[in-house]
Amino acid sequence: MAALLGGPLRYGELRAAVAGIAPNILAARLRRLEADGLVTSTAYAERPPRFEYRLTLEGRALGGAIRLLADWGALHADAAGGDHEVLRHAACGTPLEARWYCPTCGGVAGDDALDEARSV
Repeated sequence: MAALLGGPLRYGELRAAVAGIAPNILAARLRRLEADGLVTSTAYAERPPRFEYRLTLEGRALGGAIRLLADWGALHADAAGGDHEVLRHAACGTPLEARWYCPTCGGVAGDDALDEARSV
């Protein structure tokens, strides 16, 4: 799913984006993601059958959580001496950070505000 966050890809493009995955495993995962309503496929050739894959609305909604988890993993891999890319702001190159914010007032909630947050 992470490979599809940037937009639709054809099967060969997906194989290149997900390095080291066996073709049968990728095909099985795509079928499962499609069955779960997270990915949709559109045929662009009939002979041989070829498909383009894209995230559904539900898949894009889940994409935010995937991005956060990928960023967390990259940051922790870097701390452990790994070689992973973190998400960076295109304008200045600074690593991005996720923050909770209130969509009503636009205020950013710090750690102290999260302690006071409550579910309803």
